[in-house]
Amino acid sequence: MTAGGVPSESGAASRARPVPPFDPELGVALAALGDEAREQFTPDNLAARQERDAAARPRPSVRDLRADGLFEVDELRVPGASGDPDVTLVSARPAGLAGPLPLLYYMHGGGMIMGNAWSVLPQVLREWALPLGLAVVSVEYRLAPHARYPGPVEDCYAGFVRVAEHAAELGIDADRILIGGKSAGGGLAAALALLTRDRGGPTPIGQLLLCPMLDDRNTTFSSHQMTGVGIWDRTSNATAWQALLGDRYGASDLPPYAAPARATDLSELPRPTSRSGRPRPSGTRTWPTPTRSGRPAAKPNSTYGPGPSTASTPSRRPPPSARTPATPAPAGSGASSVRRIRLADRPVEHVTAAAAYGRPRGPHRRGRQGHGASAAWSTPAAARADPAGAGR
Repeated sequence: MTAGGVPSESGAASRARPVPPFDPELGVALAALGDEAREQFTPDNLAARQERDAAARPRPSVRDLRADGLFEVDELRVPGASGDPDVTLVSARPAGLAGPLPLLYYMHGGGMIMGNAWSVLPQVLREWALPLGLAVVSVEYRLAPHARYPGPVEDCYAGFVRVAEHAAELGIDADRILIGGKSAGGGLAAALALLTRDRGGPTPIGQLLLCPMLDDRNTTFSSHQMTGVGIWDRTSNATAWQALLGDRYGASDLPPYAAPARATDLSELPRPTSRSGRPRPSGTRTWPTPTRSGRPAAKPNSTYGPGPSTASTPSRRPPPSARTPATPAPAGSGASSVRRIRLADRPVEHVTAAAAYGRPRGPHRRGRQGHGASAAWSTPAAARADPAGAGR
């Protein structure tokens, strides 16, 4: 292990790998970013780099995301796992669509150390939700190193369970929920698929894994190819995994919910669709298409290059009796922007901005109070044991 935390090698394994060329247009764009964007992430500069990213990264407001009534957008707050803070979800859908919509439950990228649930939505909504008639829920999971494993994946699981359990109230088709994300979000989507399978939770219809961050070991061919190259190289990748895993970085018994490439049982998982534009040091591996036997199918469903993609082949949904029962947890303290709502005898919080402007009241609103400020929403969650015994 080197001083920077990157696994060291000797002999033939340490020889430099040939670096594949960037697309000429991308090369021009990378050069225009300047040296600051290509600076490696290290444990010493991580805090400063996170502050810089948080200040520079867009965080559009709910009003901005609504795009003059083109979309219905609200912020929802659900209880996290036992002892964890509430999780904020940004819920959006094209305005005026009738009937329950399929849902993309989306986790943003950023190497587990950067990003937010709001900045990804303008593109996701316009390129996917609007043309495909999708609802989208974007998860504001906690970032490392302030929240180490299993914090981020537990945040994603808490939100996923509440969305699935209350799909009808949100105008969502519970049998057509796709989980997905880019980079760190793709890794979290793969981890979420494993976790909800092993806990008997809701079953997604598929996984959309965009250049997913899957493997903490930093030993893939591509991780060596990209040493010192581009805006996310082998050193930056090791820094991010160390931030997430802490003392467990490099452990031989690391659970697959922390690094999905460690998984050995791929049975009963929803079919993945994977995209990657170039070799990546973040542990991107071909994510095998699972079969009921647990052995990968002959060829994964994967494509390469930019653009939207959807997964298919619905997976079997476990019966409610097989799921871990939820018990109420106390609601948060509540701020001025939080409206407290009660569903049956259980307290709920729904975070929203001012009243929506001119949102259509389509048929999909029947049977619920609407997707806006008055919507009765999710139920508190119980703590769910880590099936791998990982603990906190």
